[in-house]
Parts: sequence; structure tokens; C-alpha cells
Amino acid sequence: MTTKILPGATGVLALADGTVLQGIGVGAVGSALGEVVFNTAMTGYQEILTDPSYMSQILAFTFPHVGNVGTNVEDIEQMGGGSDTSARGAIFRDAPTDPANYRADASFDDWMKRRGVVGLAGVDTRALTKIIRDKGAPHAVIAHDPDGNFDLDALVAQAKAWTGLVGLDLAKPASTLQAFEWNEGLWEWPEGHPKTDGRKDVVVIDYGVKRNILRALASTGARITVVPATTTAEEVLARNPDGVVLSNGPGDPAATGEYAVPEIQKLVASGKPLMGICLGHQMLALALGAKTVKMDQGHHGANHPVKDLTTGKVEIVSMNHGFTVDRDSLPEAVTETHVSLFDGTNCGIAVKDKPIFSVQHHPEASPGPTDSLYLFDRFAELMGDR
Repeated sequence: MTTKILPGATGVLALADGTVLQGIGVGAVGSALGEVVFNTAMTGYQEILTDPSYMSQILAFTFPHVGNVGTNVEDIEQMGGGSDTSARGAIFRDAPTDPANYRADASFDDWMKRRGVVGLAGVDTRALTKIIRDKGAPHAVIAHDPDGNFDLDALVAQAKAWTGLVGLDLAKPASTLQAFEWNEGLWEWPEGHPKTDGRKDVVVIDYGVKRNILRALASTGARITVVPATTTAEEVLARNPDGVVLSNGPGDPAATGEYAVPEIQKLVASGKPLMGICLGHQMLALALGAKTVKMDQGHHGANHPVKDLTTGKVEIVSMNHGFTVDRDSLPEAVTETHVSLFDGTNCGIAVKDKPIFSVQHHPEASPGPTDSLYLFDRFAELMGDR
């Protein structure tokens, strides 16, 4: 283990195995504990860092130049909160530069400070990515001190003592506290996000929902009501929705499933059209009798190839998950609809003879390609709105 602070080092990343990376601290001063994962997207860093699915994680960007377009108030994906309900820290090859984009209203560094995101720059992110690839996502502490005062032994010990994401229900803290309505659609140039007139009532159960999921739904003609993660099936069905969406979110699906799966099973039995995304996909699978497992590295990026087995089409999609549905555990009544072409893991299911499906990837594409936006239209068709 490195025991000496290098000259000029103001930021460190201390892994549970004793490995310490040193560089330049950026963003918030302080420290943050989490699981380190890498993201292969080349754009959309603000949307990535505000995705609630990254809660309790530290994100290493494989693209070396991050931050040059600055930040703005429109590209925030989480509904509220800061780094406590999204990425705890961020790691870069090069230090973020000043913004050079007409939409920017703040520099990336200042934005990270305000949100409480601890950053580390000037390190070999390729070497870190190889560690994650070969050994799995490590537990770590990221720290920033302008004076360069770090107790490396204590930071490593803190990382080693953390129990990790397995068994953690993070949907409750990521979720809204009360129901609210949503009618903002997808971005249209140059107007921005237009208000929509809904034709079908959709309830979205919020396990850590992203804004662009709601926008994509609204753009199909949905009148959206977002409800907390702990909402019962009876409360959802009392709203007489035309369809229900199980949102994305952070944490272990089995842990959140302790209270969510029984309610999802009731929604399945109701016959209502049902769509699951990411964590919602995993918990739908649990409700149907399948199992989920922790992945070594997970899938994080906007360039993942997925095959839609129902059409034969290969899509490039956006992904962010550290757990996956065990495809071998899918029951007879469930059909596998999508599969990852990287590693063959399950990326989508549908229930035979029921208007129910889900996908592991993020079809709203924030950030990422729009190949999978058709899934929202597919859901609208199940509600009889196409």
C-alpha cells in the first residue's frame, strides 16, 4: 500500500485491497464511500452523475476529457437531492476545463462543489478500469483535501469495512415522498420541453426515476402520476390507471423487493399493462419467480449492444446496473425478449398472454442513443393508445 502522499496530491482514491491512486482533487472537499464502477459514455456526464441508479457509487469515466461543456439546470436527471441520492464521487483522466458551450450556466467544478460530489483527476483511469474489469467493482473512499492531508491507512480501513450494495434497499431514500403529476415532454428544438396533453393515465412507481423517462412517457400521450416506492398495489389501482411503470433506481433489487415484490405481484394479477425499467425490470422478474444476482463489473455506458429477440434488431443502448436477472431462472410463463451482446446477460422479458414487459437498459436515452425509444410506444400500444 502507498503510505506516502505524493507532492502536490490533493485527491486520493483508496481501495479496500490497499491500492491508493493519487491526483488532483476537484469538486467538493471531503470524502465519500462507495463502490467504484466505470462508465464508457463519451457525452452526458451531467445526466450520468445525476442518475439515481448511481447512488452509493463512485464513477470513473473512461473518456479522458470530461466537463468541457459545463453544466445547466435542464440536464439534471434526478427529481431532487444531490450526491446523497446519486453518484457520490467522480474520477477523471484530465482535470475538467472551463465550460465552452452556449447552454452552460456553471462550470463543472463549481457544480460538483454545490452538489457535494467529490472528484479526483490526473489519474490513470485505464489502469483503474482494468482493476475493475479483472477483480470486480471495488469498495473505496474518494477524498479531496486542498492541503493534501490524508490518513491513507484510515481511508483503506473505511473502504474495507463497508459491506457494499448487496442487501441495500436504496429505493426508499431515492424516491419521492409524495405523489405528484408530470406533463413535460421530450426536448424539442428550440422550444425546450413542451407541456403535453395526456390521453391515458399512467402511474409511475418511483424507485429513483429519471426525468427523461417521465418525459418519454409523456410524449406518448400519458397523463403521469408519480408515486413513492412504498405505494401499495391497492393505492395504485385505486387511481384506475391505464398502465403502470416500475422505474429505474439504485440498490439491490432483492432488498427493495422485500416490500415491492408482493405489490408488483398484485399489479401483475390485476391485468393492467405493466412496464419495468432497470431496477423495475429486475423486481418484476423477482415477482414472476426469477432470481437476480450481483454482477462483477455491471454495465455502465451509452454504447452497449442489445438484441431485441422479438424483431431481430440490434440496438445500441444506455445501461447502468450492477445486478442482473438470472436468465436460467426465468419461469415458463416468461419470455426473454432482449439480450446483451457483450456478455449474453438478460436485458428484457415479457409475460406470455399478459400486457407486461420490462427491459434492463434505459430506453429514454439520457445520455445515449435513441434506438430504444420505441419501447415507450410499445407500452402505449398495450394501453390501446396506438
